[in-house]
Amino acid sequence: MDQTRAAGGTGVVAAGLLYLVIIAAGVWSEAFVRAALVASGDADTTAANILAHQGLFRFSLAADAIMALCDAGLAVLLFLLLRPHGAALALAATVFRLIQTSIIGGNLMNQIAALSLVTGATGIADAEALALYRLDLHAQGYDVALIFFGVANLLLGVLLCRAPWAAKALGWLIAASGIVYLTGSFLRLLAPELAGAFAYAYALPLLAETAFAVTLLVAGLRGRARLSH
Repeated sequence: MDQTRAAGGTGVVAAGLLYLVIIAAGVWSEAFVRAALVASGDADTTAANILAHQGLFRFSLAADAIMALCDAGLAVLLFLLLRPHGAALALAATVFRLIQTSIIGGNLMNQIAALSLVTGATGIADAEALALYRLDLHAQGYDVALIFFGVANLLLGVLLCRAPWAAKALGWLIAASGIVYLTGSFLRLLAPELAGAFAYAYALPLLAETAFAVTLLVAGLRGRARLSH
């Protein structure tokens, strides 16, 4: 195996590992921490939950930060990997993914503010209500970020359909996950009463992205994926 191929395989394996970390950190933080601690419309219960599980809430913050860091690295690796199959598309997908990552990173300030409010660090009146408001803003910011991620996935799906090391079905799955993200986020913004019923559709992106991460690992380990022709 020549040096280019070896370096390419290592980069693809790294991309797969980063993607698995992103999935694990994001799902754990959103579905298992915030979903358990944040009581919709109930500021007092939410504040009490966070105070009772402050360490868990802080770990979820760290998980989100790690997710954003890994996503930035993954964006670069995917650009290098998929550039041979469409340089302009690969660049556009990277830009949209990095916009998503930037929003998620900046959005962490809403969680930090909520934690400061419920712990009494600010001395502000109605701190519990303001904390819940900041957590609501965080959820909305997440949906805004997923708009850009949805576009990135649509572009990524096209690139994967062109890549010889990936099954075309994977490209279609990733593109479909982009449609799910776009639909879900715009429902949250335009028709929030319908968003709850649509939540089950997010199982598709979870399946598609996990399959993509595993494909990257397998392709990298087999030395099939190359960073250049």
